[in-house]
Amino acid sequence: MESDELCFGHGSRPAALDMSWKHQWLLSSSRNSTLDRVLLSLLQDDFFEWQRPASIVGYLFVFFAVVWISWKFYFSPFVWKRDLTDIGYNHVLDNERLHRNDKKRAHTINRLRRLRKVGKRIPPPYPNGWYGILESETLAIGQAKSVDCLGQNFVVFRSHSGEVNVLDAYCPHLGANLGVGGIVRGDCIECPFHHWSFSGQDGQCTNIPYMKSGSVPKVAKVKKWQSLEANGFIFVWHHVDEEAEPWQMQIVPEVEDGRWVYYGKNEFLVNAHIQDIPENGADVAHLSAVHGPNCMSGSDIRYARPAWAEFGMHAWHASWFAPEESDPPHIARMDLKHSFKFFKKFEFCTVDVKAYQIGPGYVQLMMQTSLGPMVALQTVTPVEPLVQKVIHRFYAPRNLGNAIFQRFAIWAESVMFERDMMIWNHKQFIDNPLLIKEDRLIKSYRKWYSQFYSENSISYTLAKDNLDW
Repeated sequence: MESDELCFGHGSRPAALDMSWKHQWLLSSSRNSTLDRVLLSLLQDDFFEWQRPASIVGYLFVFFAVVWISWKFYFSPFVWKRDLTDIGYNHVLDNERLHRNDKKRAHTINRLRRLRKVGKRIPPPYPNGWYGILESETLAIGQAKSVDCLGQNFVVFRSHSGEVNVLDAYCPHLGANLGVGGIVRGDCIECPFHHWSFSGQDGQCTNIPYMKSGSVPKVAKVKKWQSLEANGFIFVWHHVDEEAEPWQMQIVPEVEDGRWVYYGKNEFLVNAHIQDIPENGADVAHLSAVHGPNCMSGSDIRYARPAWAEFGMHAWHASWFAPEESDPPHIARMDLKHSFKFFKKFEFCTVDVKAYQIGPGYVQLMMQTSLGPMVALQTVTPVEPLVQKVIHRFYAPRNLGNAIFQRFAIWAESVMFERDMMIWNHKQFIDNPLLIKEDRLIKSYRKWYSQFYSENSISYTLAKDNLDW
């Protein structure tokens, strides 16, 4: 009993003989194996005295790391971005036995693009309408950027009052690009070459610093483009007929007033004619073929239907509608219902979508999910006659459920879009396609879309030749 009392600190022993619990453990374990003695030696007082501050620092580090990761997850947008040659060319790399980082990769893919027969009687590459040329958040106050698209070279700058202006990029003096080194002065852009200043309001030159006599010539001006800022984008009005009046832009109130927050985006370069991309909305038959297989099987359509992924498939019910007589003629609509079916029976993740095609290059996808409403805003902007820049920006109310779901939605939509890209990057444009009765919506879509071409629209051949000089 005396031994037990000594080991566990019990009994009526004098205070001078009491031991710390670590010494008591060492004494009680004095006959243990060598390994036990080594482990027990770590309990010495000097080790614990050294370890205490290190433990506190470690706990603080873990705490702040968790806080930072949580903050990033909850507040930081999720971005999915792919270049022109990233999607749809893996079969070429496989055939040539090239790795993705091989120096010959870009050359091989560009050779394939040159050999591609893009089709006959291709429509004009730059239809008339509003186009998103920049995302609002990428242009700070007092910043100027050079933007090349729609067969044009623009300088886009935000004045010190916050207003966005779009002008022709080239100074009429000696041709410097105002967007490359130009300085924003108030509501003007100053040329980097000789410091001529041009007003963002009308493009008129307002100052030539070394001119000592006379006034600034009235002919010293650059073209001012109509522009507006809405729904997170900077839009420019592009129309070959100068007198054509732009239609009113559709505003998403929840995005404009900040009730819904920006959760992220995807961004792609697509090797196709602009008309091919929104035509998917009327091509309802492709939904089951291309987007039916489980998104977990990836975006490469060569491997999108593995046996292991057949436990769940995507189900789509869609229809496309041309505007009625009382509707704005430039807006078409697609109604879409998506669900994920387990073993072709149990529905999960139902989403109701109303997609509004507003002109040739802008789509608003209003969605109702089990977590509430959300919207995806799509811009399609021609960079070249057969190269389109496509952006989807996602907005929804701020809550933890959306912080998780929106990241999944962006990833899943990106996978599905990349499947389309693998088709678009290699298809021909067929002006008079062989359609059956079930394809009648495609015919209706093309008739509606034709309104965005004018008699004076630049042809595909001429636009292409202008790039080959």
